[in-house]
Amino acid sequence: MRWKLPCSILSLFLMLTVFSSFSYGQQKSAVTGVVKSGDSTLSSVSVTIKGSSTSVVTDSKGKYSIPAGPADVLVFSSIGYTSQSIPVNGRPRINIELISEIQSLSQVVVVGYGTAKKATLTGAIVSVKGSDLEKSPAMNLSNSLAGRVPGVTAVTRSGEPGNDGSTLLIRGSNTLNDNTPLVVVDGIAGRQLERIDPSDIESVTVLKDASAAIYGARAANGVIMITTKRGTSGKPTINFSYDQGFVHPTVIPKMADAATYAQMVNEIEQYRDKDLVYSADDIQKYKDGSDPWGHPNTDWFKAVYKPISIQRNSHLSLRGGSDAIRYLVSAGYRYQDAIYRNSATNYSQGNFRVNLDAKVSSNIKLSFDLAGRQENRNYPTLSAEDIYSSTMRGKPTVAARWPNGLPGPDIERGANPVVMTTDKTGYDKDIRYILESNAKLDINIPWVKGLSVTGNASIDKLMDNHKLWQTPWYLYYWDGQSYGADKLPELTKSLKGYATPQLRQDFNNGNRTTLNGLINYSTSIGEVHNLKAMVGIERITGDSLNFFAARRNYISAAADQLFAGGDGTDQTNGGSASVDARLNYFGRLNYNFKEKYLAEFVFRYDGSYIFPANGKQFGFFPGVSLGWVISEEDFWKKNLSFFNQLKIRGSWGRTGNDRINPYQYLQGYAYAGDGTTSTTYIFNGTEEHKAINETRIANPNITWEIANQSNIGIDGKMLNGRIFFSADYFYNLRTNILAYRNASVPASTGLTLPRQNIGKVANRGFEFQVGTNGKTGDFTYTVSVNGGYQKNKIVFWDEVPGAPAYQQSTGHPMNTSLYYEAIGIFRDQQAVDNYPHWANARPGDIIFKDVNNDGKIDGLDQVRSDKTDLPTFTGGINIDLQYKNFYASLLIQGATGAMRKQFTFSGESGNFLQDDAQGRWTIENPDATKPRTWNFAEEYWMKQYDINNTYFLRNSNYVRLKNVEIGYNFPAPLLSKIGVKGLRVYLSGLNLVTITKLKNYDPESSSDNPYPSNKVVNAGVNLTF
Repeated sequence: MRWKLPCSILSLFLMLTVFSSFSYGQQKSAVTGVVKSGDSTLSSVSVTIKGSSTSVVTDSKGKYSIPAGPADVLVFSSIGYTSQSIPVNGRPRINIELISEIQSLSQVVVVGYGTAKKATLTGAIVSVKGSDLEKSPAMNLSNSLAGRVPGVTAVTRSGEPGNDGSTLLIRGSNTLNDNTPLVVVDGIAGRQLERIDPSDIESVTVLKDASAAIYGARAANGVIMITTKRGTSGKPTINFSYDQGFVHPTVIPKMADAATYAQMVNEIEQYRDKDLVYSADDIQKYKDGSDPWGHPNTDWFKAVYKPISIQRNSHLSLRGGSDAIRYLVSAGYRYQDAIYRNSATNYSQGNFRVNLDAKVSSNIKLSFDLAGRQENRNYPTLSAEDIYSSTMRGKPTVAARWPNGLPGPDIERGANPVVMTTDKTGYDKDIRYILESNAKLDINIPWVKGLSVTGNASIDKLMDNHKLWQTPWYLYYWDGQSYGADKLPELTKSLKGYATPQLRQDFNNGNRTTLNGLINYSTSIGEVHNLKAMVGIERITGDSLNFFAARRNYISAAADQLFAGGDGTDQTNGGSASVDARLNYFGRLNYNFKEKYLAEFVFRYDGSYIFPANGKQFGFFPGVSLGWVISEEDFWKKNLSFFNQLKIRGSWGRTGNDRINPYQYLQGYAYAGDGTTSTTYIFNGTEEHKAINETRIANPNITWEIANQSNIGIDGKMLNGRIFFSADYFYNLRTNILAYRNASVPASTGLTLPRQNIGKVANRGFEFQVGTNGKTGDFTYTVSVNGGYQKNKIVFWDEVPGAPAYQQSTGHPMNTSLYYEAIGIFRDQQAVDNYPHWANARPGDIIFKDVNNDGKIDGLDQVRSDKTDLPTFTGGINIDLQYKNFYASLLIQGATGAMRKQFTFSGESGNFLQDDAQGRWTIENPDATKPRTWNFAEEYWMKQYDINNTYFLRNSNYVRLKNVEIGYNFPAPLLSKIGVKGLRVYLSGLNLVTITKLKNYDPESSSDNPYPSNKVVNAGVNLTF
């Protein structure tokens, strides 16, 4: 009896189960639909009923039909696309769109030691796709970032092959010391970005605010994170690309011709009340070219630069894999020639990359990365700055080459740039080998859902071999009177450089090891509360060994090896070594409620070898950020539904900067003298001992430079994503900046005080990005505008006591200078007599403002400028257009707020700019806006090498067509007939058009005699199998 009820219940349960199954089977009906990706239908997509073996695939038009019940779940999957699970819910038709894995990745952003969904980000984090960077023909990756990331300043100071990297700043300058951001490549901090092949890059992410606190002591200047491409599931894909560029300087200065220069030199002599150097007959011969030997008219830039130089770039990759293993293997080669005629300058690079991912089991994944490159830099023995300076100074009345082809005489300090650019003087070669490796192990803990551990081990190696071989070289002179038997001028050969060859070789071997371990945990409670946590530990060690050897007095230039040099007295050698270490503990905690209310906390506890172990060696760097996705609120959805997304976020964080010289807490000593002024002492009558000098005074209290960073921002999308925008306002206060107190300490003490943590700098600004995208028929477009403004000021550092307030640097941006304010040109002698002036001023000189109204011009009339050579605002307009198989991509980039000095070493020492020559003051032209002809070494308003007045300051604002690419993708049906997956041909350009008021110089170039920036026209092909 006691079993009767349970048996009845069991029988009823079995009957209901059978009946339910029968009823469910009877309810199954065909579910149909179309699977697409973007505007294209997808064939061979697997459609499976979850939990069963029922499966179909889509046809050539993306259509499918599958029998399914109302409670079934359909799983759509295809290689290269993110799988989706869709409940049937009784619907007879289900159309879906699959997202490619690459597009899916764009919804996820790389952050420090992990990834995060874009929708839940609370920090000021911006990403750029690698495919965008590939569109630029720039040979240095740093040059491709300009105009693409709001808040990132990229200034290209030089176009010299191998030395053409941009100065990169995140939110401007924030410290009196090093402002370089930290670079992280595939999770390993401290690597370099400039020479990474853009074809290997998946994305570049920039951390600009408290989100960088996860990197602690090295993140005060922001973080640039590069993620390289990895393998994908599917058949192997081979991609090959090749392009060739034609390079020309963006700007070549226009200099005065020989006749004009001769006239101006005569004017200098007139001002000196001396005889004229050139007669009217001389000037006429310079004009008409009737005497090329005695009266040349040399265009030095034309003599030194060739019209076009070449650059080449090729890349080959193999990508593919399965669920068990995925791989990417790539190799690339790059070559850049210089713009010089008979050039000894060039750069070449060979690189490779292997990225492997293996699924060892359902819970264990193993990754291995190996990348390497060889960088070859070849230069003449004289620097690009020396070459440019000599070319600028080249007098047009002196022959660059004589009519018989031999090089002319020296024009400055025994040099002539037509020879300086070649290998006639020897060579300067640098060969660099870089090897970067990383092994990563990911383990999911199966018995604790959401728990995983990750371990990374990285070894990076650098080997550098630098060789400087200097040989005698020759120039040729003509005295203007000597002729040979052939009645041609007889030239005199003159030795330049060293009388005998000499050699120096430097060797550098560096190693860096990074080990870290992470514990990750994520969970959701009721699909409402979402929590992610990560803690980790990292140890970084490095060492460097450097040594050099040099030999002199070689008997022949045929053997450029150390063994062939002179005897023991002609040999020198030396070396150095260093070690470094860091130990770090870090973590992150993320929480969100329905992805509506967001919070993040990060921290890092950093220990560095740079600081003393007296409580200063470790520092704690926290960061916190909050976000509110206001568009998820019901009141917003009801009233402002056209806003698809609107998120408000704010952050505060503290980061550090340890980019300073190490061991400043230790006293420094060295033997007195340098081999020529050494001091010795005699002990015990005969024992000679060198004296030891103090090289620095220690600061045992040296500690971290601290950056306190605050940020508030907003992100949004409107009209179903047709319009998107973001904006940020930030305030950074940098404290504990290392600076000297030398300004307030009398020089008579004879002491060089140690640097102390006394400096304070504040920096504030804003950033924005707004864009739109859409499609009309076969035409698609994306247009976005971004910009960033920042301005810093010194809050405190050591000032000279008693200096007038208008001359103090406190309260002004860093690196500003004092200038006399130029307010015009003295029209005549009466104007000179009626206004305070410098001694010996004359008509045609520059008028300086009497700032303090004391009736004289002296050092107290200098005023501190608020501008430097770095822009305060940078921005860009990115345009992507496509019509059927044609596409175009444009980047318009610009900057404002910077200035540069523009002057020439003119007069007896060199030529004049054409503008200065044509607009100069003369007795016949007293109303000129430019000063009279000057002799650089003599004028008070040139003051030798300190051009400290505003007349020579130029606004370097500009807008330029930074990058453009126009291409055509051949139709897939056509290519499939020949077994090709993709074929693209394209034309691209770099710096093609520049709009600026600055003449004769590129607005980004350095004031210190730069190698010209490059304008590139490029053609290429991309082929996929």
